[in-house]
Amino acid sequence: MTVDQQRHSPLAGWSPGGLRGVAMRELAFLTEVNLRVDPAGPAARRIGELLGAALPTEPTTVAAAGRRCVLWLGPDEWLVLGPDQPVAALVESLRGALAGGPGSAVDVSAQRTTIELTGPRARAVLAKGCPLDLHPRAFRAGRCAQTLVGRAQVLVWQAGDEAYRLLVRASSAGYLAAWLADAAAEYRDGPG
Repeated sequence: MTVDQQRHSPLAGWSPGGLRGVAMRELAFLTEVNLRVDPAGPAARRIGELLGAALPTEPTTVAAAGRRCVLWLGPDEWLVLGPDQPVAALVESLRGALAGGPGSAVDVSAQRTTIELTGPRARAVLAKGCPLDLHPRAFRAGRCAQTLVGRAQVLVWQAGDEAYRLLVRASSAGYLAAWLADAAAEYRDGPG
């Protein structure tokens, strides 16, 4: 790979600085495949077998599939999310499972980056600009939703009790990172 072909994260070099009770970091270059298929059709079953987990059909849920997760986006739409890896083979396998029937599998890995918030104050920071009810009785680990944070469109996934992943378009990543750093300002180390 030449220097001109190297990938650059939209948040390369970003650091929110010292914070107490919340940590933020970018998870760059995750594999993302947008999947559309009839959830009641035979292709959905084949895809579930291929991934190692059935496609979640309950709104706002996430299914674990080995090192990948499948996030529910709509009645016939999911996001297959995993570690950085060559995505072409995954897309071809998913398309093969469609067996020429209706549906699609599209690599959207370059579309977004992911910001992870963790720690006991992660929910408080996120709640400052997210209209979702983030209380554990309404939104808990294993849930995801498309929403706004600040003015950025994001896919929020609660990956653990004190862990949120915000999938944001690359063009809005700088804005969201700055917004989150400002929202977390009260938790900065040192004199405020």
